[in-house]
Amino acid sequence: MKTQIIEELGQGGILLPTLVAEGLAANDRIKVRMSALQAAAQHARDPNRPASDLGIESQTAGIAPAAIATLIGGAHMVGRDRLAAPDLAKLMKDIQDDAATMIRAVDAGAPDEGTKANARLEAIRSAGLLDAASEIEVARIARLTGVTDTAGDSLHRLVMDLHKQLNKLAASCSEEALDGAHVFGLHGEDRAAVAAFMKGLNATRGLKFNHPGLDTMATRAGGRLLIQNDIGTTDAHVVVIAVKKNAVTVTYTDVHLARAKFFMSLFDKFDANWSGLDRHTAADLGEENSFYLVTGQYQADHAAERNEFLSAIGAALVFLIDWNKARKLLRTWVAKDDATRILEWAARNLIGHRGFLELGGNELLGSAVRNAAPSRIGFGERLDQALGRAAAIDFLKAALRASTEALLACRSVRTVRDQIEADLVRHLDRVDGTLLAAVLRQTGLAHDLVILITRHIAAVRAGLPADGKLLAARCAAIEQKADRIALEGRKEVDRLDARPVIGQLIDRIEDAIDELEQAAFVASLLPERADPALLASLAELCVVAATAAETASRGVAAAIDVPEGRRVDSEDALDAVTRLIDAEHAADTRERATTTLVFGGGFDVATSLSVIELARAIERATDRFAAFGHLLRRHIMIDLAA
Repeated sequence: MKTQIIEELGQGGILLPTLVAEGLAANDRIKVRMSALQAAAQHARDPNRPASDLGIESQTAGIAPAAIATLIGGAHMVGRDRLAAPDLAKLMKDIQDDAATMIRAVDAGAPDEGTKANARLEAIRSAGLLDAASEIEVARIARLTGVTDTAGDSLHRLVMDLHKQLNKLAASCSEEALDGAHVFGLHGEDRAAVAAFMKGLNATRGLKFNHPGLDTMATRAGGRLLIQNDIGTTDAHVVVIAVKKNAVTVTYTDVHLARAKFFMSLFDKFDANWSGLDRHTAADLGEENSFYLVTGQYQADHAAERNEFLSAIGAALVFLIDWNKARKLLRTWVAKDDATRILEWAARNLIGHRGFLELGGNELLGSAVRNAAPSRIGFGERLDQALGRAAAIDFLKAALRASTEALLACRSVRTVRDQIEADLVRHLDRVDGTLLAAVLRQTGLAHDLVILITRHIAAVRAGLPADGKLLAARCAAIEQKADRIALEGRKEVDRLDARPVIGQLIDRIEDAIDELEQAAFVASLLPERADPALLASLAELCVVAATAAETASRGVAAAIDVPEGRRVDSEDALDAVTRLIDAEHAADTRERATTTLVFGGGFDVATSLSVIELARAIERATDRFAAFGHLLRRHIMIDLAA
């Protein structure tokens, strides 16, 4: 199929060495098969004589020895002049195919001789000598395999003549190896271009690991250098590169449209013009019998630029092998477009995906989920749903990198599995970190509320204008914003099946915000000329509340980094817990001191009630901060234990 595609692209000249090699191999096979016909006839006539199995000859020619031995050993006469044998019809078809392969090679290098050979083969077919059937006349075997002049033309004589032509063509090819490429007929200026292509190819070839492919041939035909690579084993997956001075034309065919687009994307650093993605048809390419054709043209200013482009093409080819298989696998874990982006990242970073597939691919990921997060990631659930899109992409990139590096370093599969599982745990911890980031936003809003209340009290103490309605409105808006954050946070905790303690942290900080918003409402009702001693006591209480809010923020920020293994962060987070408890005690003391002032001062009812309610609301907020601190400690200890 690859040969057919290349011929359809009009680049058949590069195929001659391959066709000659195939023709010579077919010559070896057809001679064994004709010998098998003769041996079968002998055995059928004289069953008592030991049958020749042609085992060594079959094996040397690349034919299954057992099949030939079965055919010869099972041959028997049907009547006086006909022979029957197991798989005889298949043998006759294989003989025809071998002859056609030899003629095709001769026709590529010596068209006149190829035309004559085709006519001779057609005459032999027309005479019925190659008809495939379960029985054959013994006389027909003699006509096929004989070489005497009196018998006229025969298949054996045709094969002998074709063999001579193939030997001449093989000598004319003068094939040599250039950095791993099979080359023939090159001019002096061609060698640098081939070497550049092979430099890129050889730099990444190892990333295909045990997969076949990437064989390269180069020749000069039609006044230009032609380089052809078979890439992998997929039908119609071929690249042919034509080089004329500093102009490079890339002709690429693929049965997968998405992979063809991916191929084009790898050369965005070069000012190449790509056209095509045209759909073509060819037999035996699956249900649709179609492939896609891409043409790229690059005009370099000098040979160094040309060679850089050729090297880039060579280096990219390994990332096309099993590309669609890898994309389908990744699509079960992330969105389709993200799967393609991951593969593009792997190619650009010279990591690839073949190592990942070689080590099990889907099973590697499935094992990591089963062992590291059976309760966090449900069966059939995509990673981007469990981790979030960015984290899932990052994790899969790490899995591809770990697989490739392990294979290159000859590390065990078990080591890779452990590494991927550990990385999944880290990403799940980072999911918790993302949720804690929402809690951090809440603590920031709580601090904003305390600051607004503090400023309002300071304005009242200084006799400055203090807009109570504006204070209440601004704090109510902040409280509503915090409610939305809390609601989204709870949804994420449920969706990601995160630790319950994170949901509890969200609840406690929301409680503190509610108390502070209530405190702001009461503060907005303070009399304009409240007693200075009362206002001073309230101001001191606000300082304690502000300290608690700041401490909660620092504690959450440190807790986010604890899973990364930073000891100083765990110490900071635990210290914050202690300070939150201290703040709660300090707030109790200040609230009681304020209450004592109210009851001992003989103030009016409005002043007394507003000051006491404000002090109690702020003190209750510090109680919520202290409860938050106890929960934060529990969360930190879980991380430290892990």
